[in-house]
Amino acid sequence: MLSFKQVRYFRATAESGKVSGAAAQLGISQSAVTLAIKELEAQLGVTLFERRPGGVSLTRDGQHFLAHARTIEASVEDAMADMHPDRADVSGTVRLGMTNASAGYFMVPPIARFRRANPLVTVELVESDRPGLEAAVIEGRVDLGLILTSNIAEIPELESRTLLSSPRGLWVAPTHPLARQETVALSDVMEHPFLLYTVDEADRVTRTYIERRGLSVDIVFDTDSVEAVRSLVAIGFGVTVLSRLLYRPWSLDGGRVEWRTLTDPPPSMDIGLIWRKDHRLSEAEQRLVEALEEAAA
Repeated sequence: MLSFKQVRYFRATAESGKVSGAAAQLGISQSAVTLAIKELEAQLGVTLFERRPGGVSLTRDGQHFLAHARTIEASVEDAMADMHPDRADVSGTVRLGMTNASAGYFMVPPIARFRRANPLVTVELVESDRPGLEAAVIEGRVDLGLILTSNIAEIPELESRTLLSSPRGLWVAPTHPLARQETVALSDVMEHPFLLYTVDEADRVTRTYIERRGLSVDIVFDTDSVEAVRSLVAIGFGVTVLSRLLYRPWSLDGGRVEWRTLTDPPPSMDIGLIWRKDHRLSEAEQRLVEALEEAAA
C-alpha cells in the first residue's frame, strides 16, 4: 500500500536531486529515504530514479509520478488547512515581483500552497529583469521581489534574504566525451562548443567566471530559451554550464541531458527576496514569505 511518507520522501529526493539532500531536509537518515523509494518503486512497478555521479535524476516514469505526488501533498495540505480556519482570517493584496528563473523554476508550488491556505489574500504577480524589479520595489510598485540574490549589488534602500542556493554544473549529452568523467574541469569544458543561456544574467555570470580563469570560450549559440539549450545539449550540438534548479534530464523532444559536477564550479545561483528597508511587512506578506521559506527549506 502506497504511503504518504513514501510520497514525501520521493518528492524531496526529486526536488533536491540527492538522497542526502532529501534526508537533510526531512531530518531523517539517508537509508530511510532509500528504503522508502525502493518500496515505492516496487509497488508502482517502475523505476523512478536513475543513479548518476553526485545524485539522482528522474526517469520519465519518475517525472510523471512527480506530478501525482505534488497533487497528493496538495490535497493533504488542503485537508490540514480546513482543520485550521483561523489561517483564512487574513485578507489583502500582495504584489510579488520576480525574475525569469524564480518565476519558472521556484515560484509556482509555494504560491499554489499559499493561495489554498490564505484564500482571502490576492497575490498580484509581475515579472521583470533584475534592475527593473529593484526599481519597482524601491518605488513601492511591488511589495516583495523574488530575485537572484547572487546577482544583486549592495543597495542602501533594499533588504535581501537568500532562500536557496542552487549549484551550477555541466550539462552534456550522454554520448559526449565529457560524460565519461564523474567530475570535469572548466578547462576541459572550454575545449568544446558552448551554448550560452542569456536570461537572468546567466551569460554575464558565465563569461565572468570563464574570463577570471584566463580561458576562452567557443560560443556556438546564445539564446533566452532554456528549452533550446536543453535540446541542443541532448543532440550533442554543444555543452553548457547552468544551475541545478534549471536542470531536467529530458528535453522536450525526448533527448537525454546528463549532469556533471565541475571541479572548479562558478558561484551558485541563489534565489531570495528583496523588499524596501522602510517597508513593514503586512500579515499577508509575512505569510507569503513564510510559504516561500518553507518551499526552499
